[in-house]
Amino acid sequence: MTSDSHDHATDEKPTVRNPSRRKRRGRSAPPVSRASADAFSLEHVIGPRAHFGFLDSDRMQVMQNRVLDLLADYGVMVVHPAAQAALLAAGATEGSSAGRIKMPRALVLEALQATPKSCQLFGKSEAYDMSLPRRDAGFILRTGTGAHGYVDPRDASYRNMDLAAVQEIVAVANTLDQVGFIAHPFVHGVPEVTADIHAYATMTAHTQKHMWMQPYQKENIDYLLNIAAIAAGGEDALRQRPSTSTITCSFSPLEFKHMDTEVIIACGKFGVPVHACSLPSAGGTAPLSPAALALMAVAEVVGMVTMAHVLSPNLPVIATPLMFALDMRTGSALQSSVEAMQAASLSIQLVKQGFGLMAHTYGSGSDTPDSDHQSMAERAMLMQTVALSGADVLGGVGQLECATVFCPVQAVLDNEIGAMTRRFLRVPDVSDAALNFDEMRQVPVGGHFLDSDHTVASCRDQLTPDVFQRMGRDDYEASGRKAAFDVARDKALAAIAQAPQQPLLSEDQMQEITKLQEAADAHIVAAYSGSGKVDTI
Repeated sequence: MTSDSHDHATDEKPTVRNPSRRKRRGRSAPPVSRASADAFSLEHVIGPRAHFGFLDSDRMQVMQNRVLDLLADYGVMVVHPAAQAALLAAGATEGSSAGRIKMPRALVLEALQATPKSCQLFGKSEAYDMSLPRRDAGFILRTGTGAHGYVDPRDASYRNMDLAAVQEIVAVANTLDQVGFIAHPFVHGVPEVTADIHAYATMTAHTQKHMWMQPYQKENIDYLLNIAAIAAGGEDALRQRPSTSTITCSFSPLEFKHMDTEVIIACGKFGVPVHACSLPSAGGTAPLSPAALALMAVAEVVGMVTMAHVLSPNLPVIATPLMFALDMRTGSALQSSVEAMQAASLSIQLVKQGFGLMAHTYGSGSDTPDSDHQSMAERAMLMQTVALSGADVLGGVGQLECATVFCPVQAVLDNEIGAMTRRFLRVPDVSDAALNFDEMRQVPVGGHFLDSDHTVASCRDQLTPDVFQRMGRDDYEASGRKAAFDVARDKALAAIAQAPQQPLLSEDQMQEITKLQEAADAHIVAAYSGSGKVDTI
């Protein structure tokens, strides 16, 4: 493990005073507790941050070269004629089959150089604005996306995701200070082909936080961006302060669908940041080894960066490799196996350090269907691994069963793990002042540091848990053995009960959004069914 140094913008070190002049009680100005950093505030000390990675300089060079070789020598399939033409005009060449585009090193390196190295993810109000990368080299948490199932926090029962569950998810996410932005799940009870539009509209109407958009069909993109514009206060407002960002995905291995290419083009018109997402599975859509899985993912991400450079110049692109590994005994996809975690670390280190991109991956999640002991172990290990590898955004808060289920109670627990991980990245100060070295050299036999000025000055900087428990046995028994899960459930239920039932948007905004939803149902369902009948799932 290594650490990187950053400018000390507000270094505050404890002052060592003469031990004989201690004030033991009745301090006229006791130290004030410092609020811990979260998604919207920085660490009060901008200092070194710990890092971990499997790639030394030699291994990094090998992986960088293989990414560039794969794109230049074999290329990617681009299922979008206009994008093919634009890439060829920019210097790409035709590959071995129709639609395959080779991306020369010069073009790729030009794209990497030109792609913005920072961006802002705006909220609907300034209090929820975020910058990537953070000046304190920390991270932002994001809720899980795409879940089809929901675990009710009242009784832990499972049901298909619906719009009522969506409102509960956003109610809980609004109260989680480590969660910077919210992603919509996949909802039932609405037309399947417009499920993204209904979920996104419901969520963006009930939060001031940044939203993550995930289109399901090419016809949906404009509807979603129009809803985002209405929620932001108009198209110009969305351009000035993009309060949404959008996922664009590769279709592993090494293919880009028409819809995802359209996402890049459409987002470029508004300056809406895109998360260039690759989701290969080791042993399925990528070779089985962790390094090969990382190579596939990063090659696809860098391919999307190159496409964005050509199709939407200067568009912020956040590299988003999401790693999966097949369980070769069952064929099930896993996001929290050891191999998937290794690949996640490799891919984040490669896009962040190797190619200089903003980086986003799963930082939470488990392959178990319940918020159990396995879940806590897997997600804690995953979050620590990718945070140390340098990820700017850690997704997957609240997700279970390999990103197919959302649990609000788990989301509250993940928020706590996020606060702990954020603090863990802070490299301990080893200056004489931080060591309290002068006083340590004078401590008498049987002495202590409980009333040391150093202790008093530093004690309020300890991270205080919000959910995790530190009570003794007697208090634990007296509480009815109330554990962290129980406290998290209470917090989730309180957030749901206290959430405003009415949307945060104006009546006019909601009417406009409703009209768009109705138009989308009529247009898109007809386009896919040929009958115009609105079927639900």
